Order: sequence, then C-alpha cells, then structure tokens
Amino acid sequence: MSEFLMDADEQMLEFFSEIADVLQSFGITRAEAVARVNRSWGNEKFDPYPDLMCHEEPEYWAFGMYYDDGKGQGGTVPYWEENPDRSTWLITPPPPADSSDWTLPRKP
Repeated sequence: MSEFLMDADEQMLEFFSEIADVLQSFGITRAEAVARVNRSWGNEKFDPYPDLMCHEEPEYWAFGMYYDDGKGQGGTVPYWEENPDRSTWLITPPPPADSSDWTLPRKP
C-alpha cells in the first residue's frame, strides 16, 4: 500500500511526497504530513505528471495545508514574502486520529 491514497502515477506520487517533505520541515512527523496530504486529496484522481496542480510548487500546497492566515482566508498565507508577519497565522489541526487519512503508523 502506498502512503498516499490518491489515484495517481508514480511521478505525481513523488510530487505529493515533496509536499509532505515540506510539511515535515515545519516540525511534524512524516505520518502527519502524509495524513494532511491525504486529507486534502485522498479521494481524487490525478492526470499523469504534470497534472494541472503542478503549476504551483510543493511549498504552496504545504503552507496551505498547515497554516491558516487567521483572517478567515483558509489556508492562504503569504509565505513567499521576504519577511511575512506570521503572528496571526494559525496551525490547522491534523486529521482526526481515527481518520483513514493516516496511512503510516504514528509514533508516540
């Protein structure tokens, strides 16, 4: 079983893996990073690489999955700014513990 739930070719799965890598750079586990990606797109079918979503870098998707701007804009945060004001950014909660989005074992 793949760590990702999406119906996608190997190159797209690698793209999702790169998103999870960015999420891990925020200090979360691989299991949580993968669960966040699965929560976003787990039931989706993707065209072969490069799917349309590849027009954005993995960082774009990762920041949107992890942060909320705190202003009611969902996951839209200006991560690309040189010195963004992150004081209002909120960390979105991970998927619930009993969610099928968790495909990797969580470490205590």
